Amino acid sequence: MFRFSTELVAWVAAPWALASFSVPLAVLSVVVLIGLPAVFATPGDKRQVLVAVPGPVTIALVLLQLVVAVAASWAAWHPVAAGIVSALAAVTAVLELPRWRWLLRR
Repeated sequence: MFRFSTELVAWVAAPWALASFSVPLAVLSVVVLIGLPAVFATPGDKRQVLVAVPGPVTIALVLLQLVVAVAASWAAWHPVAAGIVSALAAVTAVLELPRWRWLLRR
């Protein structure tokens, strides 16, 4: 639930932050943030894997979402909202640690 919430924030905040610079870049950010994890996954972590990748790649994709959520929220939103997003991302990272350990052993 926390990971999905953070991903959702990244999907909204990234294009919001980029739209004033470039609408195509804003659209591309959503395609990348949604498309990469949909295509690349570690076997055993997801039911359907289109392109199998080792655990560290899956971890990197999650970290990408977390970093984008935090950075884009600070760029686009009020500092209070960005602070909440930062706290959400920190909690998500802590809660992901057991999964990341498991992915590193795959």
